[in-house]
Amino acid sequence: MKLLKISLASLLLMGMAYAMPLNSSARACVPADLLQLISVDYRALKDSPTAMQLKQQLLPDNIKQFETALKAIGLDPETDVDTLTFASFRAGKQGVKTIGVAAGPFDKKAVLKKMKLQKYVPKKYGTVDIYPMDGGFVMTFLDDSTLLFGDSTSVRVAIDTSNGQVLSVDTNGDMADMMSSVDSSPVWSILDQQGTQNAMHSAMGDASKVADFDTLKKRLLGSRYTLSFSNGVNFDMTVVTSDSTTAGTVSSLLKGYMLYKKMSATPAEKIAVENTTVDSDGANVAVHFKANDQQFQSLMHSDLFAAMTH
Repeated sequence: MKLLKISLASLLLMGMAYAMPLNSSARACVPADLLQLISVDYRALKDSPTAMQLKQQLLPDNIKQFETALKAIGLDPETDVDTLTFASFRAGKQGVKTIGVAAGPFDKKAVLKKMKLQKYVPKKYGTVDIYPMDGGFVMTFLDDSTLLFGDSTSVRVAIDTSNGQVLSVDTNGDMADMMSSVDSSPVWSILDQQGTQNAMHSAMGDASKVADFDTLKKRLLGSRYTLSFSNGVNFDMTVVTSDSTTAGTVSSLLKGYMLYKKMSATPAEKIAVENTTVDSDGANVAVHFKANDQQFQSLMHSDLFAAMTH
């Protein structure tokens, strides 16, 4: 259940993102020192009442502020935004930064005209115009249908990456390989080594205290997951480890923890445990969760779900 928590909380509390292979403009601005990239297709969400309920329940204030900022410049997130991407990355002494990339059938000329009428004055960064937005965001167009946004520092780093002054994600083989394994899914994310170690520590619960987790976690290299809403809710996570022995150990620990939780589980927890499978395949650990819409909606309204997503 905590694996589902981690993915839903990080995926939806950080925001909605791009759910198909990133277009070239978006991909080019993502720095190599990537912590996590999260990808969701707004169009896929609209086709699922369960997905829309989940979005409304977990949508954080900063994303609500961004949607409000979009409306202020003449873009309606419900009709004009097809996809939205969030990437968190390390930016040296500037710490961890986050950028968002919105893609859709924008009318760039109309948007810039409205911003001019509303006296949004751009600042030049090299040859790029960066516009202020409501909510403390700044934005620029990467092309006619792709909009980059974030705080001013994050956006400048992304522009430098797009211009080749900072290495892009395509030079990070581990993250690029994981991306290619999941980026055709409706909702997907990739997580670096440190993020995966933290996620697994939380997911393993008390089992991480019994095991020599400090030794084990060094062999966890990264993770990727997908979430889809066709035929119910399907969540698949793959944890990449250094070897088959590590994968087998992690799989066994997770299975044991699930059995332990089931003994004292509430009805909502039992649904999660019974619908989750864990296996190892070579150096990978595979976690799969599946529930029909009714089961998942019941879980969404439980005290457990409320506790794990706040």
